[in-house]
Amino acid sequence: MRDKSISSRTLQRHIVRLVLMLGLMLVGGNAFANTLTQNTSWTIDRSGTTTKYRVAAYGDSIFAGYYGNISRAAKRAAPLVQGEYLSQSWNTDIEVVRRCKSGARADSVYNDKIVAEKSYMQDPSTRVVAFEMCGNDFLQARSAFADQTGTCNLAVIDNALAACTTYQEKAMQFINANAHANVKKKQIMNIYYPGYDADNVLSSCTDSSGQKINKQQAFIPRLAKSNWRACNYAKQYGFDCVDAFADFMGADYDTNGDGLVDSEALRWRSGETESAYVTRISTTLRGTIRDANTHYGSSGTSYDYIQSDNTHPTYYSDATVYLGFIGGSGSGTGAAEYSGSQISGGKNPQWNRFGHERAGWLHALLNPSAP
Repeated sequence: MRDKSISSRTLQRHIVRLVLMLGLMLVGGNAFANTLTQNTSWTIDRSGTTTKYRVAAYGDSIFAGYYGNISRAAKRAAPLVQGEYLSQSWNTDIEVVRRCKSGARADSVYNDKIVAEKSYMQDPSTRVVAFEMCGNDFLQARSAFADQTGTCNLAVIDNALAACTTYQEKAMQFINANAHANVKKKQIMNIYYPGYDADNVLSSCTDSSGQKINKQQAFIPRLAKSNWRACNYAKQYGFDCVDAFADFMGADYDTNGDGLVDSEALRWRSGETESAYVTRISTTLRGTIRDANTHYGSSGTSYDYIQSDNTHPTYYSDATVYLGFIGGSGSGTGAAEYSGSQISGGKNPQWNRFGHERAGWLHALLNPSAP
């Protein structure tokens, strides 16, 4: 009896520890996501065809479809939305493979996903390879900067920019060297600015003159440099640049009377210098940039592109993919959410109402016309 009692108490202690650990993981969402693998493979099964092509997408929590659950991922993350448009256009089945690590910085997305899992882009059925990175580099830099007292050290943000620059280029070089010859499109998505409004406050640290620094002012020119480099490298290496910053942060109408829809005015332009782009984003058109929590589809209609964590894109439908008890890999198959008759002008009915739907539609705008 004594041994059974001890065994029972020991088991109870282990259970309590496990429950506490899981509670901390769930409460600490983003912190735990630093090591959370979230891979999915979902086949969009189109009736009347057995021909299947693949979209391979590499990234962090954005492509993963992270929404605060360590065991599941949102099904309709941007790559799947893109795949659904592709399935409708080609009238084929599309397998959407997402190889992602939530919370990963650019170096980890590159080394642990793009390089270590290159086999997914090397399959002869692959037609599109897409990736995104850098969001966590800047999120971690923002946290480090927010904790500073005394004299501000902007090197933490500059280091995030430098790492992002390095691994964006490395990723494109590696994909060009390793993707199957059948691949028709290679894409990079740049980064929006989560918590834009929240950063419009003064820092706890001070500059060399003893003045506090506006956090938003410190970050936006560096974020702009990162996005310019993403698109400039894309042009250099034969990739499409999917400008999420413009479409998340700019309204879909002209708010400043310059004759341009804001989301179009904010877009990266081929041939524009980095300096000119940074000035346009951080100064000239700064007044048109809006927090993506309130994305204006028109002057009287707005949509929330960012979840309550003020970080991850919103998604349409509660459908999820089970990954495992604490992250891992999951798969499934099913019909497209929208039939061809529901897609009008290349847009499904939700195309601009949720962050992931908008990002997937942006990718799909550049889909290859034929497999």
